[in-house]
Amino acid sequence: MDQKIINLYDEYTHKPLSRKSFMNRLVKLTGSAAMAMTALSVLEVGYANAETVSKQDEDLILEDISYPGDDCTMKGYLARPKGRGKFGSVVVIHENRGLNPHIKDIARRVAKAGFIALAPDALSPFGGTPANTDDARGMFSKIDASKNLNNFLNALDYLKSRKESNGKTACVGFCWGGRMTNLLAVNSASLNAAVAYYGGQPDAADVPKIKAKLMLHYAGMDERVNAGIPAYEAALKSSVIDYQLFIYDGVQHAFNNDTGGERYNADAAKLAWGRTLELFNKTIK
Repeated sequence: MDQKIINLYDEYTHKPLSRKSFMNRLVKLTGSAAMAMTALSVLEVGYANAETVSKQDEDLILEDISYPGDDCTMKGYLARPKGRGKFGSVVVIHENRGLNPHIKDIARRVAKAGFIALAPDALSPFGGTPANTDDARGMFSKIDASKNLNNFLNALDYLKSRKESNGKTACVGFCWGGRMTNLLAVNSASLNAAVAYYGGQPDAADVPKIKAKLMLHYAGMDERVNAGIPAYEAALKSSVIDYQLFIYDGVQHAFNNDTGGERYNADAAKLAWGRTLELFNKTIK
């Protein structure tokens, strides 16, 4: 697919661009309304493919939970292994589409690997993630950044308070959640590991605060997010932070999202996920 089309879709999903404006520009790029709809059909998320770990998996316990937030009650989806013992915990942070079936499946994948996984809903202050993804996208601009950060820090505290927890915590986030992962690494001195997929970078001045082992996954074709890599990596090196940074050549932003159509890349996703679980096994097991 023409990179200009993919870049336009990226702009639509990350900036305040109306559906009407997006479609008008897409028609101009593709040459016709029919071709625009064909292009859109292979770019838009399809949640029919979201369940790679069954909701009926006999090895897992799944719960809809709530915990105290900053001036709100936070909702979340929790997945954990059955059986006795203490487990490391992982906060799974969604993209700018909210807590959707794909992110819930990611939580189940984490639990299947032997960890407690909590996927908070950042839109809880507004009643939770709506079914319409366009409606969800528009709600993110209304989030109070300071309160939102506290809500995710509280998620770490909630996990550590559970009787099944071994007290060790990590986080993994994608896109919007990738930036939140970086911010948690900056703001939680007790976080053991943080894995950011194609996420915006924190301020360089805050990098020395990072105590967690850091893993950063970037898509080679993701010019928008990748523009922040040089300053971030320079700050990480200057502060002697324990980090790994991987750039997957020839793949697009959101390459891990197997419900994301054309941008999904199975090989890169498998490699990045294997590296992610390896880090969790080393740090929070």
